[in-house]
Amino acid sequence: MTPTQIHRVPTNPTAAPPANPADLLRQLYACRGQAESESELGLAGLAPYQSLAGLEAAVALLAANLGAGGSILVVGDYDADGATGSALAVLGLRALGAPAVSYLVPSRFAYGYGLSPPVVDAAAALAPKLLITVDNGIAGVAGVERANQLGIPVLITDHHQAGAVLPAAAAIVNPNQPGCGFPSKHLAGVGVVFYVLVALRAQLRAAGWFSAARPEPNLAEYLDLVALGTVADVVTLDRNNRILVEQGLRRIRAGRCRPGIRALLQVAGRDPARATATDLGFFVGPRLNAAGRLTEMTLGVECLLCDEPARALDLAGQLDGLNRQRREIEGTMREQAETLVERIQLRGDDLPPAFCLYGKGWHQGVSGIVAARIRERYHRPCIAFADAGEGVLRGSARSVDGLNIRDAIDLVDRRRPGLIERFGGHAMAAGLTLRTAALADFRAAFREAVREQLGEAPVVRQIRSDGELPARLMNLETAEVLRLGGPWGKGFPEPLFDGEFEVVQARLVGERHLKLRLKPERGPFLDAIGFGLGERLEQARGCVRLAYRLDVNEYRGERAPQLILEHLQSTT
Repeated sequence: MTPTQIHRVPTNPTAAPPANPADLLRQLYACRGQAESESELGLAGLAPYQSLAGLEAAVALLAANLGAGGSILVVGDYDADGATGSALAVLGLRALGAPAVSYLVPSRFAYGYGLSPPVVDAAAALAPKLLITVDNGIAGVAGVERANQLGIPVLITDHHQAGAVLPAAAAIVNPNQPGCGFPSKHLAGVGVVFYVLVALRAQLRAAGWFSAARPEPNLAEYLDLVALGTVADVVTLDRNNRILVEQGLRRIRAGRCRPGIRALLQVAGRDPARATATDLGFFVGPRLNAAGRLTEMTLGVECLLCDEPARALDLAGQLDGLNRQRREIEGTMREQAETLVERIQLRGDDLPPAFCLYGKGWHQGVSGIVAARIRERYHRPCIAFADAGEGVLRGSARSVDGLNIRDAIDLVDRRRPGLIERFGGHAMAAGLTLRTAALADFRAAFREAVREQLGEAPVVRQIRSDGELPARLMNLETAEVLRLGGPWGKGFPEPLFDGEFEVVQARLVGERHLKLRLKPERGPFLDAIGFGLGERLEQARGCVRLAYRLDVNEYRGERAPQLILEHLQSTT
């Protein structure tokens, strides 16, 4: 097990201890770099769209297409960001007056990731006048070349890092393309689509496009989709993204969300009126992603597009069933992956700086989750590979803080041209394709690239703590304030505290989860749950130091404070 260190975030030494939950929240905001004046997350605070490179050309292309009545085909990615972005593009363009908008989400199993020539050929069979990519396309040099050969203009909307060569598209909107001065580099794919639609609406308004017969749409109605895709893609929640997510959550809580999102919350057992970013990221997102992982994302997009609550609930139920299948597959693959790591340890070898794991029969759609689980357990970058047929492997990569995994793969590609067939992604996650025979060479080259970037220092899991939570604030009121004080997420982390407790009772829940009854130094007894911490049962005796989040436990209509454990170590 990787050693763990808890580091408390420095606080203002002159600040008085928080007297109430509101004081605590203000201090937590300050520690995350948010001034009190920035606590209002209204739409007026969004970064203006004018600095997005390529937007003027994109809007001109779209406006001309709408004026000519041309058909538009949206080509989306097969994850939750791609699904929400595709649904947003279809709904938004239709609302703006586009007469014929359809979508295509290529199967990961048949086509792999991105706008490849075979994807373009499949799209061309539908005879569109314009292709719009969502959450992909920036690496689709060959795909755009094929579209140009066929005379189909391509508008790329993406947020992934650009390679050395950009596609020769009619327009590219991507905050991470060279020369783009847009201040929020962390927009998700669905966020990029939202900005394109806002800019297009402004252009159409100036041209007198809207009338009583064709009313101007309120694009804020689709912010629930933007919130879901942004959270599910685990992009950094800078202020701009926090505004988008908060505004979407407000619509969900007010009952003004898409029937599909409401249905997904319902099948997950979550209350839309109390929805948080955590609900979107850990309950809705996985169910939506299950379609792209196990079959095709068309089911997920249809759920998001659906206007009929009954049908939306049926589609959400199908997605829930796929998610249960995904969990079963994941459990088997994770056990096999951990066995591969244990074999390295049994040989007496030091664990490598990064893992490249492959298991016969592993599922392509679940390999990314397995890579994330191994990364979390051993705090090392991990790539999990699965067979794609015909001697080809597809890998899903997940990184740790301090390593841009897309750049590490790019370094291998530049040093060993031809070893990798395709790759793309961003700092914390990437995908790649290579020949099965190249795995051993790639593994060695990738480990060397990681070692160069991370150095030789021992791997230690770092936990960032907001310090000790005063006993007087370990109550339901504080838990409620923290729960709704977000949106929390990457770059604006949910409050995490640490402290010492006496364990009164410890038991396993299921096979892997740890349930504790705790006595703080002062204050009433508290319940705690440690998901995936069942292996720490023997350490949960006497006095322990915990890293935890304060949450609300809802059971049979009763609500009580509960600690969600991130780490446990014995102090006895």
